Amino acid sequence: MTDTLTLDRPKIAEKDFVLATDLDGTFLGGEQSDRSALYDWIEDNRDTVGLIFVTGRDPEFIFELCETQGVPRPEYVVGDVGTTIAEVTDDGRIAPIPELEEEIAAAWGENTATRVRMGLDPIMGLKLQPTKFRYRMSFDYDPLKFDPLAFEIVDQLGLDHLISAEQFFDVLPKGVSKGPSILRLLEHLGIEQRKTLVAGDTFNDLSMLKTGLPAVAVGGSEKGLLEAVKDIESVYQATAIGAAGIREAIREMNMHPAA
Repeated sequence: MTDTLTLDRPKIAEKDFVLATDLDGTFLGGEQSDRSALYDWIEDNRDTVGLIFVTGRDPEFIFELCETQGVPRPEYVVGDVGTTIAEVTDDGRIAPIPELEEEIAAAWGENTATRVRMGLDPIMGLKLQPTKFRYRMSFDYDPLKFDPLAFEIVDQLGLDHLISAEQFFDVLPKGVSKGPSILRLLEHLGIEQRKTLVAGDTFNDLSMLKTGLPAVAVGGSEKGLLEAVKDIESVYQATAIGAAGIREAIREMNMHPAA
């Protein structure tokens, strides 16, 4: 796609509104016409709208998504379920920010991936995903076959586990997830929390929807997520699916005058 992030545009902290959004089911969710409407709106308002992806996806996937599928390029990325915090370079590459990842790397530690793999390899209902991991491990999850012994193994390793969409089992450094990482990035960049909308649809988005930032659980969200956020005043529950739900929230929450 044509790069619209020119060097003379305002820095993200100077923009009127920042969308920090999950990808699958959220920014990439809904009808093609709704996705195109949101993406075109972002591109038409790049001077006042900032974009951050907050996703379980890895940097390679995000690069390919933006370069080959017409998805707007973000300025920053919180990837790998919060264990990657990165800026997006002028050529679209995802470049981790060392000072923001230092604590994450320390919490993960050396040889942790090997210990997780060895500990969970015998567990029924888990299949290691075929992707590159930095400071996390992710598995496909079958709830019908799953052995809860996995919880005890992860706890003994001093790590956190996260199940989302009844499909995925993530093993993360203790205390690291999407919520703490997006807050760390916003503080680093000097972005005001009140003008940042976080958007998600599954349980691995809960930590960022609970931060107190303006938030939307888009239509079609996981039932467990909706139940968990129903009493949080800062979370808007959209009726429209995916990308359309994001636009609905921007309008209903008065986050940007041109929405």
